Amino acid sequence: MAGMIVNQMSFKAGKILTLNGVIPSGAKNFCVNIGINEENVALHINPRLNSHGETNKLVLNSKCGGKWQAELREGGFPFYQGQAFKIIIIFTPAGFVVVLSDGSTIRFPNRLGALKYNFFSFVGDVRIKSFEIV
Repeated sequence: MAGMIVNQMSFKAGKILTLNGVIPSGAKNFCVNIGINEENVALHINPRLNSHGETNKLVLNSKCGGKWQAELREGGFPFYQGQAFKIIIIFTPAGFVVVLSDGSTIRFPNRLGALKYNFFSFVGDVRIKSFEIV
């Protein structure tokens, strides 16, 4: 899997992250991770087009000390091979509000409890076009 890591870009509570990307033809899945490092991920977004024995499922999770926590599976699935997508993430002290391209909204708790995260990774079958925090 190809990947991209962004370090030292600050995402603080009260800010909004907007991510635009394209899913290539033949894509199986990709992940967006926001956290402290690879072992401590506050928000893991994993659209599974066809992987891990699942088709068109969106899985959210967090990782603490290298251990995955309880998965959350809800929201729509506006991810299609060969098409663009947008994910908007609103960071509040209590957690993350994830808004997908189809308008569906998912709330995910800030399990790590930090008010600032500097680690972002994008892994799998995805091309990131833009990444902006305001």
